[in-house]
Amino acid sequence: MKDVRYLLLAVLTVVPGTVLSGQPTDSINYDEAKVPNYVLPDPLVLPDGSRVETPEDWWLKQRPRLLRLFETEMYGKAPRLPAKIDVKELGRDSKALGGLAERKELRLNLTGLEQGPFLHVLIYLPSRRTGPVPVFLALNFNGNHSITPDPGVTVVDAWASGPAKDAENPQTIAAVPRGAYASRWPLSLILSRGYGVVTAYYGEIQPDDPEKMREGLLGMYLLRGQSSPALDQWGAIGAWAWGMRRMLDAVKKQSDIDGRRVIALGHSRLGKTALWAAAQDQRFVAAISNNSGCGGAALSRRRFGETVESINRAFPHWFCGNFKRYGGREEELPFDQHSLLALIAPRPLYVASAAEDLWADPRGEFLAAKAADPVYRLLGTDGLQAEEMPPVDQPVFSTISYHVRSGGHDLTEADWRFFLEFADRYVRRRE
Repeated sequence: MKDVRYLLLAVLTVVPGTVLSGQPTDSINYDEAKVPNYVLPDPLVLPDGSRVETPEDWWLKQRPRLLRLFETEMYGKAPRLPAKIDVKELGRDSKALGGLAERKELRLNLTGLEQGPFLHVLIYLPSRRTGPVPVFLALNFNGNHSITPDPGVTVVDAWASGPAKDAENPQTIAAVPRGAYASRWPLSLILSRGYGVVTAYYGEIQPDDPEKMREGLLGMYLLRGQSSPALDQWGAIGAWAWGMRRMLDAVKKQSDIDGRRVIALGHSRLGKTALWAAAQDQRFVAAISNNSGCGGAALSRRRFGETVESINRAFPHWFCGNFKRYGGREEELPFDQHSLLALIAPRPLYVASAAEDLWADPRGEFLAAKAADPVYRLLGTDGLQAEEMPPVDQPVFSTISYHVRSGGHDLTEADWRFFLEFADRYVRRRE
């Protein structure tokens, strides 16, 4: 089972004139020859035309400026942290998954208010460990119980949204079968390599539904008289990223987790989320974006596959209101997605694409990673050690790593094997 939006794309694009995401499919470009000429904003050039020549100038001048631009023009500004975020342990099992793992479940009160909203966090750690372990921290689409058939995982009766709603369940994620998406979470492989997994259902943070803007975190922070966030206030991706950062707060208090080695990971819209969370929060040691496409790792100016206009039509709640004005006017953006990737520098970054996932523009993802390379090199790393997009299923490992996997829009065991190799090289050995 995959994200239904991408399955629909594969079917509908063979029917001329069919409307998808509010845009006729015959206007969606999959031809490299039709990519417009474009010039990327240089992430090392300041507004006055001077060039960033030192790491100090990057940290003191350019990085804060780019971060503010992404806040005001794309993802939106998040509110101040609440005074207290309560964390309650709901239970643990030291012999989960047939003795392979220790399972813990936490409940986070994201606002400190009695009514929540609450976020249920599932943690698996290797049973055989000699000390705190590094972890992959990622949101999931269909509920914690959907990533594993483990009967001990709590099933939360939360409203379904996004892919969960499009699948077999029109009401709540409780209808999603246990382990329905276990193929995306090869827990035995991850745990056997000495890593843990921390995950939570993204719809508990904010429903993935433009009709529910008054619910979840967005609703909690609306000002009196507001029916939706202001033009520069956060959208759903901003809220999900904020939730990932609160998960990190909780994780760093767990003595059996190495809080210095927490990797932000996400697939598809949650890949966009992981990148934005890691760009804002340097406590994440690394970031992994899988098939994140438009609004994630892919260059907007290419107008290949999903575009700024089509993503805002289909998902008007994802980004801040200001981002909508760049639909069909991508050349007016004061940044492109390579600058988002550069905000993660010099921390390790992995951008992953899939050969058949043209909607997410694999070449645009590679080119964005390559365009972030100069910032990484300014800060003393090897950047992306590839001049050309590598062959399918042949990853490039460097501080910026990249692969294009055979197949379509999905998170697979093959992806995870590459991510684990990346983590072994650039996270586990990191001082």
